[in-house]
Amino acid sequence: MKLGLNLGYAPPGTNPADLAPLVQEAERLGFNSVWAAEAWGTDAVSVLAYMAARTETIKLGSAIMQIPGRTPANTAMTAATLDLLSGGRFLLGLGTSGPQVVEGWHGEPWGKPLGKTREYVEIVRAALRRDVVEHAGEHYRIPWDGPGATGLGKPLKLMMRPLRADIPIYLAALGPKNVALTAGIADGWLPLFVDPEHFDDAFGASLAGAKPGFEIAATVNVLVGDHVQALRDSLKPYLALYVGGMGAKGKNFYNALVRRYGWEEEAERIQELYLAGKQREAIAAVPDALVDAVALVGPKERIAERLDAWRETPMTELIVGSPQPEALQVMAELVL
Repeated sequence: MKLGLNLGYAPPGTNPADLAPLVQEAERLGFNSVWAAEAWGTDAVSVLAYMAARTETIKLGSAIMQIPGRTPANTAMTAATLDLLSGGRFLLGLGTSGPQVVEGWHGEPWGKPLGKTREYVEIVRAALRRDVVEHAGEHYRIPWDGPGATGLGKPLKLMMRPLRADIPIYLAALGPKNVALTAGIADGWLPLFVDPEHFDDAFGASLAGAKPGFEIAATVNVLVGDHVQALRDSLKPYLALYVGGMGAKGKNFYNALVRRYGWEEEAERIQELYLAGKQREAIAAVPDALVDAVALVGPKERIAERLDAWRETPMTELIVGSPQPEALQVMAELVL
């Protein structure tokens, strides 16, 4: 099993450049990859370019670049450029995000995300191969020949020569149909909030169509320390935000995932409180057992014991989410 580092997206008032020493420490320890995210704040691409200039060997992944935020052609250009700048170290992680972000921030219709993702990946791959890009689908038409078209659009191929035409594409997915699509068309999968004890029940059937060499790189929060309850409590606001507030009622993929793990009543309560503006109560409603299921917290010995469950899954890479250099050290000692 490999290790990665997840930088997430920079909280308000922070600068992602300050994380460069943490990335360099991960590289020194032998981590395989570092990943940057985006929501509606810092973007992933700028952060990865900055980290590429300050590292030499660690792979650089987007977790994720938002599909509604860029045309497929723009994503192909960006991926090829980052791969060239980094000497072939880029991993292209993509995802649709949720309807609140898609429509509320990017001004795009939510539509049919599965079909849109399939077409998007097809176009990106074609562009990276330097094919002349022509696509007539339900979601993308290249060249554009719809309303407002001048008729002057010309099929083009990528002007630059990519260092690699087969840059690995990872997809973020949680729902069964989306995970199945990922297994069928992508090189890897980026799950969040994995409960290794329920992995097969939640995802096994969806992954049945994965090809040999398919990568599963799951992000897991890791906090090292002796005060287990305090560490659990520090992660509860994060879990409450995702389970309760990342999406509307009936359209929150994280809430649906936690329900599939068996916390139906708890997920309902957390969401009810969060959407009612009672964030503190929502945080208090996050069970200790849920934190323990999806995160690694405590002293090294406790984390080592919990890692046994992760090793029994088909996971190929654990992406560590932690601000602690000591957490990176502990995970390197236990995994690498």
